[in-house]
Amino acid sequence: MNPPALPADALIVVDVQSAFVSGDGAVPGAARLVDRTTDLIARARRSGALVVHVQNDGAVGADDEAGTPGWELHHPVEAGPTEVVIRKKKDDGFDGTPLGGLLTDSGVRALAVCGVMSEMCVLATARTALALGYRVVLPHDAHATQDIPAKPGLGDRVPAATVSRVAEWALGAGAEILPHAADVTFAPLP
Repeated sequence: MNPPALPADALIVVDVQSAFVSGDGAVPGAARLVDRTTDLIARARRSGALVVHVQNDGAVGADDEAGTPGWELHHPVEAGPTEVVIRKKKDDGFDGTPLGGLLTDSGVRALAVCGVMSEMCVLATARTALALGYRVVLPHDAHATQDIPAKPGLGDRVPAATVSRVAEWALGAGAEILPHAADVTFAPLP
């Protein structure tokens, strides 16, 4: 039996936007992802942890183009001192945003990361958090992505679940990969 995970004092919800969790562009398993992220957000709020919704401003014509219905955050935000929205234009939630300063100013030491896309924005944000010295918890069932389509000369279709697992692996031994979002615990901000 594994010991319980140490608590995180922040939850980073990466790009859980309408375009990625509903309609034709939804990631495989979107309902499960929404269920897990809903639970994580509720438990983080109850504990007094910082909740950061990272929202991607997609390029003109993209499914998540800023201001379009697909760009809207899926989860309602309870804006206040412990819940904020940070908009980004690049994969990494830290790149060109106030995320790093917010975490430092809030005294965050450990964060849980969830959302989409596993191999892009989730991975980039988690990798930078590790490089900055944060303890990073990544619940396996609370991040998702799309299948990689087959391409002649390059290979067959790669299922989304495999892509997500490879993204976890790419973080190396520094990240704490937990099997279930229910295994993540939260503590109030210091």
